[in-house]
Amino acid sequence: MKDEIIIPPYEGRSALLKKGEELIIIDVEGKQVGDFVCFNLNDISEYVSPVHMRASLSSIRLKPGDYLYSNIRRPLMQLVHDTVGKHDFFFPACDYYRYKVDFNLEDHPNCHDNIEKALSRFGIEPPIIPDPINWFMNNKLNDLGDYEICEPLSKPGDYVRLRAVEDVVIACTTCSQDLAPVNGWKVTPLKLQIVEVL
Repeated sequence: MKDEIIIPPYEGRSALLKKGEELIIIDVEGKQVGDFVCFNLNDISEYVSPVHMRASLSSIRLKPGDYLYSNIRRPLMQLVHDTVGKHDFFFPACDYYRYKVDFNLEDHPNCHDNIEKALSRFGIEPPIIPDPINWFMNNKLNDLGDYEICEPLSKPGDYVRLRAVEDVVIACTTCSQDLAPVNGWKVTPLKLQIVEVL
């Protein structure tokens, strides 16, 4: 293993992966969503884009073998293994306004700011934080076409494994939402492992 990073509750972390390296995102205690973004190390104007992914995959679900496509429709990473099978790439990261408008809270931690802070470690300061992939988030589409947010299906130790198709910088947060069932009403750690594949 090349590196291991613990993401504490209500925080974010970032990492650099060289082409061919693999990233394992582990749900340590279960039911914890991870908001995840990914940038091309050599051109940060290119980043994983959920809206382009939905078009390129012709799907709103992710399965092993699927690529994470960028805003210029190129793959930056590939999902190679998944022990959960239920994730989201529709919802934006929670931010200051989510808690201010919906919960009347001024100082609640949020994924947008945590992603921004984590990316600054590599000097990445995009004018807009891209929409994330929300690993382990469990949304259900009902018969009317409306989303229902449910508790994640992930259990302690569940994980996704991703391969870098290009040199990339990623950032991941422990989703800060503790006022809805997004994380099973409790924010817990995630673990990142970076693996060199021979």
